[in-house]
Amino acid sequence: MRTLFALTALAPLCALIPLATAPASAQTAMPQPASPILIAPPNAVPAVALPCTRACMEELADRFLKALAARNPQALPLAGTIRYTEMGQALALGDGLWGTASDVGNYRHVFADPQSGQIGLFATMKENGKPFVMGARLRVELGRISEIEVVLYRSGTGPAWNDNGVLELDKSGKPKDFWTAAPPPGQRLSRQELVAAANSYFDSLQNNDGKKQYPFTDDCDRLENGVFTTNNPGTVRMGDVDIGGMGCRQQFETGLYGVVTRIHHRRFPVVDEERQIVFALGVFDHAGTIHELTMPSGKKVSTGMFSKPSSILISEAFKMQGKLIQKVEAVGASVPYHMHPGWGER
Repeated sequence: MRTLFALTALAPLCALIPLATAPASAQTAMPQPASPILIAPPNAVPAVALPCTRACMEELADRFLKALAARNPQALPLAGTIRYTEMGQALALGDGLWGTASDVGNYRHVFADPQSGQIGLFATMKENGKPFVMGARLRVELGRISEIEVVLYRSGTGPAWNDNGVLELDKSGKPKDFWTAAPPPGQRLSRQELVAAANSYFDSLQNNDGKKQYPFTDDCDRLENGVFTTNNPGTVRMGDVDIGGMGCRQQFETGLYGVVTRIHHRRFPVVDEERQIVFALGVFDHAGTIHELTMPSGKKVSTGMFSKPSSILISEAFKMQGKLIQKVEAVGASVPYHMHPGWGER
């Protein structure tokens, strides 16, 4: 239950393979808005050397953050045509966050997919001196950036304890070591298996009833906007249920994620095969029509704040241990109900 996002973004939520084709359950027929290709001026910055390996992608992520803080997209090796979205809205490159970002933060978590030429990224930064955490995706084609997608949570748009989470994340500087662990090749899932495992998380969350088998390790944790929303008692409550004090599997077994009525435009653009991680994006809908949920135990819980239509735009990474999800990290924030994220499913 994206309970944290419900509280932090003040909206209901309990809380790219050449892009791998998502499982059938992730394919959703949705109206497609106009998707203009935004033309950047000719760019003289040399293309990165090919093939762009993990080290190349990590360096490019660093250059992206520095260019953003300098408010200078032309410092990057840009393709002749580039598409940029910020919180699902197509913008001219240089608009939006490019005019307000002010400092690169200390925290950075990069996901590399040399096969698809795509990079996933979580990072802390400052905007006119105020901290925020960002999820971003970059596509690199022929050594030049052709797509940039940004999802961000700004401090001050939720409770103070969540802002503390952004600050604590910044202090940590880097992800825990288990995120960078690479199992031997013979113990790794294939690209399609990794995507299917990540999609099973969304399937389990959507219309959750607590009555299925849920794909988590016993030590699974979830970090949202810098705050742990699992195994962290007192952080998140649903009615009188201390859901934040539970593990990943135990949370799903409550059935309280039933407030999430639809997860659409699921995309799995970055598959980090070496580290067995999938960086995904999507939109969580809450129809606002479910006012009470019944746990498998028979206990009835009021959904409270989930009584009106709302959505969350999410960027989320899943670390796999075998076929089970071991760790989850996410950045997300409120958007209009049933919003199109600016990128169609592929």
